[in-house]
Amino acid sequence: MAITNYILGTSPANIFTSSGNTVVSTMYFCNNHTAAINLNVFLLPNGNTVANASYQVYKDVQLASGDTYVVDMEKLVFANGDKIQANASTGSVVTATISYVGI
Repeated sequence: MAITNYILGTSPANIFTSSGNTVVSTMYFCNNHTAAINLNVFLLPNGNTVANASYQVYKDVQLASGDTYVVDMEKLVFANGDKIQANASTGSVVTATISYVGI
């Protein structure tokens, strides 16, 4: 099991890129801001680099100040080069933590 962290900006950016076949078991998005923010998450297959509505899995999820949004109900299976991208309505205030394991 491994963990990676990323601070979200206002434009979608890679927060995880699969190296080989991996399973993402949990994603945490922690709002460290003094106000609510909106969160967007995209799952992109290998070869795709632009986050758009076709790849969006969470849109404008509102996180209250100091709140953490946890995604852990379904495991996500990734092939080599598949990516998770995310962004927030306010930059540099949301920490994304991804827990994953190679398979």
